[in-house]
Amino acid sequence: MPTYEGSLTAPQGRFAIVAGRFNRFVVESLVTGAMDGLGRHGVATDAIDLVWVPGSFEIPLVAQRLAGSEKYAAVLCLGAVIRGDTTHYDHVCAAATSGIAQAGLSTGVPVIFGILTCDTVEQALNRAGVKGGNKGFDAALAAIEMTNLLKQLP
Repeated sequence: MPTYEGSLTAPQGRFAIVAGRFNRFVVESLVTGAMDGLGRHGVATDAIDLVWVPGSFEIPLVAQRLAGSEKYAAVLCLGAVIRGDTTHYDHVCAAATSGIAQAGLSTGVPVIFGILTCDTVEQALNRAGVKGGNKGFDAALAAIEMTNLLKQLP
């Protein structure tokens, strides 16, 4: 039975990181984690482009543009949405999730969901490296693995 699994060996090509400025104090840590993850697995810093957008809602449009440009092996989407007193949180989370999935499906390029959707600032900070790892780092590993996996598939 054929089995396919992506490796964590640095693939050829460039990587893009699309980062939302809203809650930047959290997102900067995610970007640092993603850069660390890519670097530790052999991706050179000069093979990574960082694009800042206003917030998580704007990430999918830019991710789709970059993924469709045929310049990138993968696109990492990093942001932080923290629940407030209104339903704004629900709408932003749903739009970002759906848009990021659609960007990957429509382009065939790995578009990685690295947006924190948290109830509190403390939860967001913990997932951005204070405790329990850094989700930006995890997104970098997923980008590398998915890039390598897609190259293997028939």
